[in-house]
Amino acid sequence: MNETAHALGRSRTLWELVRRRAELTPGRPVFLQGDRTLTFGELRDRAEECAAGLYGLGVRPGTVVAWQLPTRIETALLTAALARIGAVQSPVIPYYRDREVGFALRESKAEFFAVPGEWRGFDHTAMAERVGARGVFEAYGRLPSGDPSVLPPEPADGTEVRWIYWTSGTTSDPKGVLHTDRSLIAGGSTLAHALRLSEDDIGSIAFPFAHIGGADYLVMLLLYGFPAVLFEKFALPGALEEYRRHGVTTAGGSTAFYSMFLAEQRKRPGEKLIPTLRLLAGGGAPKPPELYHAVVREMGCQLTHGYGMTEVPMITMGAPDDSAENLATTEGRPPEGMEIRIVDGEVRLRGEAVCRGYLDPAQSAGVFDEDGFLITGDLGHLTGDGHLVLTGRLKDVIIRKGENISAKEIEDLLHAHPGITDAAVIGLPDQDRGERVCAVVEQPPGAGELTLEALTAYLRGEGLSPYKLPEQLEVVDVLPRNETLRKVLKYKLRERFSG
Repeated sequence: MNETAHALGRSRTLWELVRRRAELTPGRPVFLQGDRTLTFGELRDRAEECAAGLYGLGVRPGTVVAWQLPTRIETALLTAALARIGAVQSPVIPYYRDREVGFALRESKAEFFAVPGEWRGFDHTAMAERVGARGVFEAYGRLPSGDPSVLPPEPADGTEVRWIYWTSGTTSDPKGVLHTDRSLIAGGSTLAHALRLSEDDIGSIAFPFAHIGGADYLVMLLLYGFPAVLFEKFALPGALEEYRRHGVTTAGGSTAFYSMFLAEQRKRPGEKLIPTLRLLAGGGAPKPPELYHAVVREMGCQLTHGYGMTEVPMITMGAPDDSAENLATTEGRPPEGMEIRIVDGEVRLRGEAVCRGYLDPAQSAGVFDEDGFLITGDLGHLTGDGHLVLTGRLKDVIIRKGENISAKEIEDLLHAHPGITDAAVIGLPDQDRGERVCAVVEQPPGAGELTLEALTAYLRGEGLSPYKLPEQLEVVDVLPRNETLRKVLKYKLRERFSG
């Protein structure tokens, strides 16, 4: 383990980590985006100026500030600025719409809301007004700025809750997951140390920075002092030029990313897609073993996959020097400080990277067992050498491209459709997405034919975010149910439609 990174990993707060890295390597780049470069020193200095501007707006230690911004240098500056003040941040995925955004703002009691204005054809400022957001300001090209001399002392306690991340979980409304600076630093340290990274690497962030993986990655950059290329919009083959131009050595995100890179590689066999790439890494969705072998064989790089969730951003991670069998069939090993306990086949976790619970105290009830272990709802077992194998989930959650989707939220909307009498939403294995969303419905007698196009149009009209829309529709005469409480037997639907 890199001694400098290990020492930095003991930082009490995220801002302390930003400051200490800037003191060590002020001129080294931290973010690359198009023709723009931000150094570690500039990250510190510009974040302090932004913090002063926010302070002038009324942001104080403990003030809840929500932000819904794309993966952009300004987004990283804003999050560092809020960390400097000691505000409570509530990142919101930029693809969320009125339903989720309004709920997150109300539940978090956010006093300020940073938006990108009109972005990718959608007016976020207008949405903020519709949902009654307070303290709305745009933070896309310009950020608030001021004299850092007005700032209070930097925060010293990294164990206070300063982050509210949102996950769909198993209910129709999102859950606010409570994190501290120390829990995020612990998660990012886990990822960085497992991947055997160094200051010579060049990373990439092609997923939403508002995802908890954004904080993971920022910590990783600060610990090891290497830069990442930011992608505000990721699509292949268009993004390949940036990977090649900057000499990216490590890329990924989730199973969907592996599949996209592999598909592009197959268009040009014998020619390495990204000449400098040595490692694909990620998590957040099931990884078929055959995908691991295909990436290593055809792309000429290593693939490591891990296990994490919004509640615990990094639990286990495959290491580049693991055996091919372990990398293909397991989620890797837990780091020092992460305890895994298997109780009746269910995975339970304890360690510094574990969240403090949920924003709604009722949701936190029963989440931790009597020994302080988080009850995940995931099923699995540990191998003899400590690798974790996941075998399923108790939670009724669909993980598509690394994002959690609540089946119940979609089902609730489908039940209100006049042409549907009952509905079940399931996740089906998908090579490219990890899982795809499948809606299985019953229709009343005499109802007209229901098409997937009509169904998704209806759900869009109800305000459902595009990434949650079903990709498959199955109409059945009767949904399979048990004989006691008449609950729908979703496993039978998965068996029937997984082909």
